[in-house]
Amino acid sequence: MAKATTVREALAKWEEKSGEKASEATAIKLYGQVPSIEKMDASLSTLSKCEKLSLSTNCIEKITNLNGLKNLRILSLGRNNIKALTGLEAVGDTLEELWISYNLIEKLKGIQCMKNLKVLYMSNNLVKEWGEFVRLADLPCLADLVFVGNPLEEKHSADGTWMDEASKRLPNLKKLDGTPVIKQEEDEGDGES
Repeated sequence: MAKATTVREALAKWEEKSGEKASEATAIKLYGQVPSIEKMDASLSTLSKCEKLSLSTNCIEKITNLNGLKNLRILSLGRNNIKALTGLEAVGDTLEELWISYNLIEKLKGIQCMKNLKVLYMSNNLVKEWGEFVRLADLPCLADLVFVGNPLEEKHSADGTWMDEASKRLPNLKKLDGTPVIKQEEDEGDGES
């Protein structure tokens, strides 16, 4: 089996192809490497100007080495083998969008550090309990969530209760699974008939 591509090798390839210097670039695409990237290694810390980093469609198992990415706003890690959301603390103040669909995430511990996260795309993961889902309520800016394809969503969509139950638990949500969340006014029509 071919040896995994390192982030350093992928960055060198990207620089060659794009003609840009990785340490100066604001958007870097390292998705779908052949052979795949398996580790987010320390060479990521050189990307201090990077605002959008794409590492999707690789074989990454752990989120690590984000400490140098002081300007990171969008992190794309879809279609990997990530099992946990730990390792995000380093970008907790800057990250606005996390794209992490098609992974193996069951627990949402670690997400609470994402104080500016507005968009979370995490469809097709393994979250099956409301106890995990409600951790998303700790994200003060979260407005757009895609959660379709998680066992929790599938079960409650089958019952026809998903939109109501999910939006009740995340009252600040504006969009759920691509659908605008319509809020019922609490006092609408009270006592008037």
